[in-house]
Amino acid sequence: MNEKRLLTPKRWGNLAPYLLMLPTIALLCWLLIYPVGNVFYTSLRQEMLSRPKQNAFIGLANYMKIAGDKVFWEALGNSLRWVIAEVGLQLVGGLGLVLILKKKFRGCGAFRAILFLPWALSGVLVSMLWSMMYYENVGVLNDLLQNLGIIHKAIAWTGNKNTAFWALVIAELWRGIPFFSIMLLASLQSVPDELYEACRVDGGSPFQGFFYITLPYVKETLVLTTLLRTIWEFNSVDLILNLTGGGPVHKTTTLAVYLANTARKDGNFGYGSALAVISFLILLVFAASYLKMSGFGKEEEM
Repeated sequence: MNEKRLLTPKRWGNLAPYLLMLPTIALLCWLLIYPVGNVFYTSLRQEMLSRPKQNAFIGLANYMKIAGDKVFWEALGNSLRWVIAEVGLQLVGGLGLVLILKKKFRGCGAFRAILFLPWALSGVLVSMLWSMMYYENVGVLNDLLQNLGIIHKAIAWTGNKNTAFWALVIAELWRGIPFFSIMLLASLQSVPDELYEACRVDGGSPFQGFFYITLPYVKETLVLTTLLRTIWEFNSVDLILNLTGGGPVHKTTTLAVYLANTARKDGNFGYGSALAVISFLILLVFAASYLKMSGFGKEEEM
């Protein structure tokens, strides 16, 4: 009697969707859940390539070491400065640029394509381009500034502790501003022109149109793109490693770069995994708090 119940078409029909989802679930577990779980497990161990015989479970020792690690706290401070500078300037620059791109003019398609080109380039290629421009002896930036009389001798932009951080900021701005422009332009194209026309008829200024029409329409896009860009910039590694390597004297060492150097150069995967877990928790708390404060996904009350 029990066997007949298990084999009824109705029961098989109820199970069919779950059976069809099993391959996808298995793939997600293999590609996502297992690696994340393995990082958490490795963070509780001493895992060093140089001393494999000493690898063992050490509990929370790596996390206790992080609490007293001066380089970690300096890297965390650099990460916060990096994210605030990059996301804030990219947002302002992208919003200003998209207000220009929204207007129709001759050749606007080619102009948009050229402006969006940096976003399509790989981080390694962008690093190479800016490295050649920042080069102390034959770099185009030093040559241009010297010819204009702004500086009197060549500057090692990525090797000077006073200029290295902002040199990286400028290079990343060139690559990151198009991201905001692309996302905001797509959102702005959905704003009816009649609203701006009604604003002008009622005597509204362009600033009022921007604050009362443009911003409310792009709010959801702004929140999402800002969150995504914050996560990406917090985890940014390629540009910093290729241009400065985290130097000089840790002035450009962010938490992501410190993590990469710890695991890649030092071969200390246990401590590197603990740093990765801390980074994950910071971003998780930030994302949850940011989405809650911004009211993302909640429809405004009529």
